[in-house]
This record gives sequence, structure tokens and C-alpha cells, in this order.
Amino acid sequence: MTFDTYVKNADQHFSGWDFSYLSETGRMQSELLPWSYGSMTVSLVQQCESLLDMGTGGGEFLSMLQPFPESVFATEAYAPNVPIAANRLEPLGVTVKQVYDDSTLPFDDHQFDVIINRHESYAPDEVRRILKNGGVFLTQQVGGTDCAEINEALGVPANQEFAHWNLDFAVEELERSRFKVTYSRESFPAQRFYDIGAIIYYLKAIPWQIENFSVEKYNDHLQKIHQHIQKNGYFDVKQHRFILRAEAI
Repeated sequence: MTFDTYVKNADQHFSGWDFSYLSETGRMQSELLPWSYGSMTVSLVQQCESLLDMGTGGGEFLSMLQPFPESVFATEAYAPNVPIAANRLEPLGVTVKQVYDDSTLPFDDHQFDVIINRHESYAPDEVRRILKNGGVFLTQQVGGTDCAEINEALGVPANQEFAHWNLDFAVEELERSRFKVTYSRESFPAQRFYDIGAIIYYLKAIPWQIENFSVEKYNDHLQKIHQHIQKNGYFDVKQHRFILRAEAI
């Protein structure tokens, strides 16, 4: 297809946190991580009585963790996702709450046995407040150098606000907030795009990667990436992921 055809093809609706339009068609593929957040989460959910899923997106992941414990809550900060999550999760017995500030969550002290968090920001002191003594916080995070090659290819500096965000920094933060980190690991898996339309769709879905992104604004750079893919078959970037399991002490 031509560049213009790929651009038109990328104009698709995106909802929740579902990249299946790219991943299920093989237009974007990611290298496997050396851990499974899902496997670690399933084990925790089946052993707890009260659970919080922070940043549930559209509730896609949480909905697959049934059977649930007696008390289950989910939070979401991105307003368009809140009704999507509520429609999916509330019939399953999950209470969905919109949040506005990481440091002020709408929960009681020591309310949860387990708090899970996949790619959502958090305030360590607030997580510790709502987690029971001996409770578990499990989080997989996107590090500060994630997909930096996209920024480089588009001539945009990486967002320095998150440059510090890596495993070591997160461990130190949690330890200062009365957590004991029992498992941690960091990885930089490859993410491969097979057409320029996939990259455009991806950037529209994650607006924090390239602020005020538009095809018109970055047309020349996108054309060069398109030519690179036409010649080599793909465009590779490095993701930045780390995972932490911590117990409240």
C-alpha cells in the first residue's frame, strides 16, 4: 500500500486499552518478557479477600481474573475508559471508581490484601496507606526510555519528566514508604512495527509519547520511516519494562 493509504487505514477507533487491532493482525509484535505479570497476578487474586486493580483501562485484563475474591475494586483515571470499564466489570461484581490524584485515593486505610497495577502511575505512600500490613503490591511499569527510537526518528526529544523512571528508582521509593521488595526485574524487549499505519495508530493511542502528534506535523519524518519499512520490512524500537512485587511492612 502507499503511504497515504496507510494513513487512512490508521484512522480507527481506539477504546479501553486494547491494541488487538495491531497485535492480532500481526502488524505490531513485541518480544516476550522474562516474566509473566498475568501468572503472578492470578496466583495473588486466588489467595486474597480484597483486591484493587489500579488503572484498569477498559477492564479487559481484570475481567479475565475470575473467580474474584469477595471485595474487588478498580480505578481508572482516563475519563473515556471509565464507562467502558464499568460496563464490563460491574456486572461481574467489581466497583469501578474514577480517580483524579494518585495521592488521594477513595479508599479506607488498610482496605486491601492485594493491589495490582499494570502500567499505571502510583504514589507509594498512598498505596501503602490503603494496603493491609503484610499485603502485596504487584506492579509492572513502563520505564522512562520506552520506545525512544520513535522520538528519535521523528526528531522529538524524549520526555525528560520520566527519564528517571526505572527499576532502581522505583525500588528506593517503595522502600522509603515501608515496603519490602521481594521480587524485581527489568527488561528492554524489542517492539516491531511492520507498516507506517501501525505506528501512526499506536502514537494516536499513546499521546504522551509524542505530544500533539499529527500526521501533518510529522509528515516528512513519517515518510522516511515508511521508506525504511519498505526497504527493510519493519521498524524496531526498544520497550522499557520493569516489575516489582512488594510487601507492606
